[in-house]
Amino acid sequence: MAQADPGSAGFEYFEVTADVPPRDLGAVAQADPGSVGFEYFEVTADVGIRAWGPDARAAFCQCALGVFNLMVSLPEVEAREAREVRASGEGYEPLLVNWINELLYLHDTEGFLARRVEIPAFDASGLRSLLHGEPLDPARHHPGLQVKAATFHQLAVTEEAGRFVVRLIVDV
Repeated sequence: MAQADPGSAGFEYFEVTADVPPRDLGAVAQADPGSVGFEYFEVTADVGIRAWGPDARAAFCQCALGVFNLMVSLPEVEAREAREVRASGEGYEPLLVNWINELLYLHDTEGFLARRVEIPAFDASGLRSLLHGEPLDPARHHPGLQVKAATFHQLAVTEEAGRFVVRLIVDV
């Protein structure tokens, strides 16, 4: 189940604690769609992630966790180290794609997997995130899908029924 902590610095962090196996496109990380979570939907030759939260920041965090969960089952990852990742974009949609692609670059270059995501600085033109996790350890982590890139295909960041929902398709 995804956990939210209001934190004392005015931001939230999100962590998946439920066993959500990678490649299970029917998996949902949060049973209550009224709070925070992510789920997968099938797209020909790709994978879609639908993530939600009370605001865009929370929905972005859930989307990032959904991406990492495709690569390895998140409960296998421990929050041992932190990495800072910044991104910019002209609006929520380009910002989300740019940020997810930066996270994928971090994974490609360092093998880093995030278990927890914080976004202490966020607006529609840029963000600063802190990822808590560890480098891939083949002895402990069971690889899932290889996520190549976030795409603009059918990309959406919307507000629905008092919550933000992001829809992102990743190339696998």
